[in-house]
Amino acid sequence: MRPGRRLALLLALVAAAACAGLIAGRSLTPAQVWEVLLGGGDPTARHVVLRLRLPRLLVALAAGACLGVAGLVLQSALRNPLAGPEVTGVTPGAVLGAVTATGLGLAGWESPAAVVAAACAGGFAGAGLLWLLAGRERGDPAATAVHGVLVSAVLSGLTAMVLLVAPGELGSVVQWLVGTTEGRVWQHWHLLWPWALAWAAAAWFLAGPLTLLRCGDEQAAAAGLAPGRARAAALVCAVALTAGAVAAVGALGFVGLLVPHLALALTGADLRITLPCAALTGAAVVCGADAAAQTLSPLLAQALGADRLALPVGALTTCAGAALLLLVVRRSPGHDS
Repeated sequence: MRPGRRLALLLALVAAAACAGLIAGRSLTPAQVWEVLLGGGDPTARHVVLRLRLPRLLVALAAGACLGVAGLVLQSALRNPLAGPEVTGVTPGAVLGAVTATGLGLAGWESPAAVVAAACAGGFAGAGLLWLLAGRERGDPAATAVHGVLVSAVLSGLTAMVLLVAPGELGSVVQWLVGTTEGRVWQHWHLLWPWALAWAAAAWFLAGPLTLLRCGDEQAAAAGLAPGRARAAALVCAVALTAGAVAAVGALGFVGLLVPHLALALTGADLRITLPCAALTGAAVVCGADAAAQTLSPLLAQALGADRLALPVGALTTCAGAALLLLVVRRSPGHDS
């Protein structure tokens, strides 16, 4: 299939996921949603669609795009197909920053800008810790992966300690640990989209250096590239994109790890094409998972006899991602089948 057709397919998938996200739920019928989008509808329907569902949809799309691009940048810069924000200290660091800031009363879901700043600080701290621990082995994919898992475990442990110290104040931050789009409003969208657009554009401009880094440091240096500087610039982009997504929706498991594999399978190794496709794939995955979570929530509530139950989208991405990760590992060249 030609790249243009694959891009069209991805756009169609994003559109389908967006439609599913808008009509998911029992409060409105698809006809009522369509009527609101055409400029009509009663006040209640307009409130639900324009003030609740639409910003939630847009935030899910942007967060998925951020994680897809961040994962591809990390895997290319570190030359490790199993590298991702979740296992390189970036996502756990961002979560730790958001949780700590909330515990200190400096941030919360009501102040998205402060959460973005706190998540960025934590994400950069996690990436910096990985950078220091890896030392001279930064160019070794296996050593970097081991250090990344270690850093992620330490940061997750610190987050658990913060939750134990102030459980009363931090009960709501479980959303950051699992990942959810529940309650996202226009303020979250207005903060997320400029951040996502700016750093995604920066990542795209690094497509050439990232392609060389995928070939190895020696080949990159022979082509005139400074591997250390290029890798540092790539990591800054990946951390910024991940922090923006975490600040908006929390930690969505396995999205940044597995979306790049889907994008590479669809478009090949030309990162000038694959990076935008990773953004579209991530957007479609998160938005589709959110629509599925909204559809399943009332069914689970009915089955469990609960008045209301909101299934976090991060729970779905984690479960589906774990299954896909097993397939990726089994198909890796070094795996004994």
